[in-house]
Amino acid sequence: ENKILVDQSPLLTVAHKNATLVCNYTYNGTGKEFRASLHKGTDRAVEVCFILWNTTKISSNSNKEFNCEGIHDKDKVIFNLWNMSVNQTDIYFCKIEAMYPPPYVYNEKSNGTVIHVKVFFVLFLEETPMQIQEPQSAIPLWTMVTVTGVLAFYSMLITAAFINYWQKSKKNLYHQSDYMNMTPRHPPYQKNKGYPSYAPTRDYTAYRS
Repeated sequence: ENKILVDQSPLLTVAHKNATLVCNYTYNGTGKEFRASLHKGTDRAVEVCFILWNTTKISSNSNKEFNCEGIHDKDKVIFNLWNMSVNQTDIYFCKIEAMYPPPYVYNEKSNGTVIHVKVFFVLFLEETPMQIQEPQSAIPLWTMVTVTGVLAFYSMLITAAFINYWQKSKKNLYHQSDYMNMTPRHPPYQKNKGYPSYAPTRDYTAYRS
């Protein structure tokens, strides 16, 4: 009795968007032309891709929504899928058919393979050395020293000028306080006898006997 049995792994995890699903099969018939296909979903409604081969020729085709390629190698068919997306996570079934010569035979429904497509993030971190810069003063040190020196010099000049002025003022005040009034005085009770205003006052007591 012609019969085809298929064996495939129950789970396949995809981390980098690429998957390789191997369908091992056994066939005890006399067929010479075969077709192998990969189907998606529990109802096998979506045919992902297929491959045809006989003793002299091999051809394959893929669904436009998938990137898939089938390869036949002795008693197994390898389906390579790439650039898979997260929404393509599902259960996938291998179907092997003996097309020619009759009778037509295909495998019974297998348990299938769950292809789990994970979200994969690539983070590119540019490592740049951290440079610690010393805080720079807004005013250079030599400028501050120069300005400080100039201000100190002018302060000394102003202080010296003030001390000189203060000493001169004190000296003038001292001379004014020592001045005596040397204006000639009139003799007592003789203001109307024709003495000049500048004549000194005489002491007549000295002529009395």
